[in-house]
Amino acid sequence: MDLTSSQHNYLQNELVRELERQEGEKEDEQIVAEIMRRRFFPALITHENWEGFHFAGHEIRITEATDCYGAVVWPSALVLCYFLETNSKQYNLVDKNVIEIGAGTGLVSIVASLLGALVTATDLPELLGNLQHNVLRNTKLKSKHQPCVKELSWGIDLEKNFPRSSCHFDYIMAADVVYHHPFLDELLLTFDHLCKNDTVILWAMKFRLEKENKFVDRFQTLFDLEMISNFPSLNITLYKAMRKDSMKANLPN
Repeated sequence: MDLTSSQHNYLQNELVRELERQEGEKEDEQIVAEIMRRRFFPALITHENWEGFHFAGHEIRITEATDCYGAVVWPSALVLCYFLETNSKQYNLVDKNVIEIGAGTGLVSIVASLLGALVTATDLPELLGNLQHNVLRNTKLKSKHQPCVKELSWGIDLEKNFPRSSCHFDYIMAADVVYHHPFLDELLLTFDHLCKNDTVILWAMKFRLEKENKFVDRFQTLFDLEMISNFPSLNITLYKAMRKDSMKANLPN
């Protein structure tokens, strides 16, 4: 049976889409493999539980704690670090004011610092000791600017600890800050408070549940959101965001 012109075009378009999908999967696998090759483990078992990473021309050693979400290096952090390193010309961090929210072990903050940024690494008070340890051991005498480690509990005392009149950040970094926790409203308030009109948010997010999708929808009431990288094999998306042109946007109820 002969195909009509429309049927032929449809099949041809489907073939092109399938080839593009396969090519995209291949590229995704190659980049993810490259990202994961940046990670290494100690050759010998020691009393200290640490992982190693190669970013920004340095060997970075991160102390972890397996009993706490915030003290483990998650894949989203590796994705963001890889992006910062491989896009350092487009996103030049030298002498830029950068804050990381939910810094955890500090890997993203460390890489940003090694790339020349003035970094403020923030997290909950119970995580600051390990965060400070990791940041100091990996940036001392290596970074142009010594990073600052500071407490930031989302939505709490934001104006007191980060006054709008004096705090200006060129970049806000966030990796895997949206998951099954009850503080998504406070997280959105924190993004809103820290972000000026010219602040760029770089946010790596792993999608797990419908709750994450709903947060993205709410986030877009305040910010223009652009997907700049996507890694289906990891279920991780890297976003760039800036405050909407209209300053009339209000936080949803």
